[in-house]
Amino acid sequence: MAPMKVYGWAVSPWMARALVCLEEAGVEYEIVPMSSNELFSLVQPFGEIPVLEDGDLTLYQSRAIARYVLCKYKPELVKEGDLEGSAMVDVWMEVEAHNIEPTLWPIIRHCIIGQYVGRDRDQAVIDENLEKLRKLLPVYEARLSVCKYLAGDDITAADLCHFGFMRYFMATEYAGVVDAFPHVKAWWDALLARPSVQKVMAGMPPDFGHASGNIP
Repeated sequence: MAPMKVYGWAVSPWMARALVCLEEAGVEYEIVPMSSNELFSLVQPFGEIPVLEDGDLTLYQSRAIARYVLCKYKPELVKEGDLEGSAMVDVWMEVEAHNIEPTLWPIIRHCIIGQYVGRDRDQAVIDENLEKLRKLLPVYEARLSVCKYLAGDDITAADLCHFGFMRYFMATEYAGVVDAFPHVKAWWDALLARPSVQKVMAGMPPDFGHASGNIP
C-alpha cells in the first residue's frame, strides 16, 4: 500500500494535529511541502493546510484528517464502539477548536511570529487572550483532576489535537501560566513524553523556523 501523502509544512500547528495522529496510528506517510501556488491547485477550496491523500481519497481540515486516520487505523483513540466515550472525545475536540486554538493563536502570533515578519507586538491583544486562557484553564484543571486525559484515563484524539498550539504557546514567555494548574501541567508533560509527540515536535522549532530561515 502506498504511503499517505500529507501536504503542508511540518512547522504548522495545524499540520501537527494531523501528523501526531498519523504517528500514534503507526501509519506510513510522506510530507509533501508546497508553494502557495501549489497549495491553491489542490482540491482545497480554502487554500489551507494540511491536505491528506489516501489513495483516491482527498481530505482537508486537520481535525477531520485526525479522526479519519484514527478511525481507520487506531479506533480506540476515538473510543469507537463506546457511545459515551466517543461523545466525550468529541466534546473536548470541540472545546479545543472553539476555545483553545482561538485563544492561543493570537498570543503565539504576537509573541513569536510578529518579530520575524515585521509586525508590531500588540500587548493588549496578548493580555486579552491571556485573560481568556486563565478562565479556560480552571475548566481543564477540574476535568483533569478526575481523569488523566480529557476523555478518560487513556489518551485519545481529544488530547492529541491540543498538541500543536500548546507546543507554541509553551514556547512563549507566558508558559508559566500553566504551572498554576498542576493537573493541566501533568497532562501536558504526559503528552510531551509520547514518542509520537516528540517526533512531530522535532520539526517544530519554537521560532516557527524563522531564525534559521527554515520557513515555508
